[in-house]
Amino acid sequence: MAVAGADSKDLTATLAASCLSPKTIALATNIPLLNFNSIKPMVTQSAPLVSLQAPKDVSLGEIEAELGKIWHSYGAASEDGSFPAATRAATFTLVVYEPEETQHLLAALGFYTGPIDGITGPRMVAAVRAAQEAYHLPVTGKVDMETIAKLRGEFFAKQGKAGGTPDSGTQAPQYVPDARGSGIADAIAAQNPCRIIALCPTSGEDVGVTAQVSAYCPIQKQSRNTLICCEYITLRGTEEALSRSSALVESLLIGDLPKFLWWKASPDADQELFKRLVDTFTCVIVDSSYFHDPEAGLLRSQALIEEGVNLADLNWRRLAPWQELTAEAFDPPERRAALREVDRVTVDYEKGNSTQALMYLGWLASRMQWHPVSYHDEGGDYELKRIQFINAEQRQIEAEVAAIPTADSGDVAGDLVGLKLTSTNLQADCCTVLCSETLGCMRMEAGGGAQSCRVQQVTSLFDQKAEFLLSHQLQHWGQDVLYTESLALTAQILRLVGAKGES
Repeated sequence: MAVAGADSKDLTATLAASCLSPKTIALATNIPLLNFNSIKPMVTQSAPLVSLQAPKDVSLGEIEAELGKIWHSYGAASEDGSFPAATRAATFTLVVYEPEETQHLLAALGFYTGPIDGITGPRMVAAVRAAQEAYHLPVTGKVDMETIAKLRGEFFAKQGKAGGTPDSGTQAPQYVPDARGSGIADAIAAQNPCRIIALCPTSGEDVGVTAQVSAYCPIQKQSRNTLICCEYITLRGTEEALSRSSALVESLLIGDLPKFLWWKASPDADQELFKRLVDTFTCVIVDSSYFHDPEAGLLRSQALIEEGVNLADLNWRRLAPWQELTAEAFDPPERRAALREVDRVTVDYEKGNSTQALMYLGWLASRMQWHPVSYHDEGGDYELKRIQFINAEQRQIEAEVAAIPTADSGDVAGDLVGLKLTSTNLQADCCTVLCSETLGCMRMEAGGGAQSCRVQQVTSLFDQKAEFLLSHQLQHWGQDVLYTESLALTAQILRLVGAKGES
């Protein structure tokens, strides 16, 4: 099948070793060993934070001096012992490219008082809910087009008033930080104290770049004598102004320490700011669930890897439970021989973003050594895509990827809904159905047939939100070989579309 001369046990081992089994992958791909049962409680274990310096406007030339004043002021504990000494972290630098304007608008309107860091943590969600309540919008804590439009309108109305006061009829209530965590950038600041530089592009006239600095410290119970703190630098300006200031950004990176770039958009090698920054960083982090054009974004990601960029995708980490259960399904000795019989694959995902589905298919095909030979986009309500592969024995495998409309989409666009592995050989014991616990297995179990299917529900074993996945990503920066191999095959599938159009 996938490997000429390999027996079914070897094939199963290959698949299982590629499913992010914690011990195996920790050894094989330099990913730190993760105990999935211990990751979920991280949400409730964030240390409380203390503010040393609220966001303060400074000139570009005074950034380091202003930060130095903070650490000089708090370099020693108070005489009465009521406040410990504080020092800046010397761990790494995280640069966040934040094209989303919501945080800026919430801050300007008085709903959000933390630094503009591009991180949608509990405090940010609480601010969104407060704004939605104040402006009589549906209170969801999620940013939608109606919320953005209202925030923009209120902001411009405030700007147009003499004295800059909000509308008299609208009082901006103070938000209450989420009870689960400590506030600003919980998962980043509390778990990984560092220097965070937020790049916030703005629209309108190019008047240069403005800067703010601030500092926050997680209070760790085991070390109350000294606080190790996060320092924030926020740079705002038009895309052109930020591009001109790329040298300034590089000068603010802490030397001889890892440097991460979290690019909260689709990576674009032709974008001037991205082009100037990308080669400076130890690791470039994206989240493909943000991609407006998922297929183009995946191809751009692969192109960057081919150019030597160490790229990590937070959305890839969300596939771990599906990969592990896929491997587990073929672990029993009586099912190992049936693995070679799999020749039909169905992958369903929440309509809106196909990156998870395509990356899963790329992962499966790369482990089974299937080679893509055709790609057909049928469209329709389910945006059906049909991909045909051949294996080492020239046997055909057919895959279907379908976008499932859902009444209420989750926090992550395009989460997997279900998948089915089966065979045209009705005697083969390979039928496997996996489905999310929220939407159930009805569609995947439909159709019946002679094969008896192994059915399992997939539960997310850790927090799916980007800021928490990012917190773990920042703990290592080696290349994820499994991700790069899987994305390479996903790109092969997508490039068949261009090849078809040229033929």
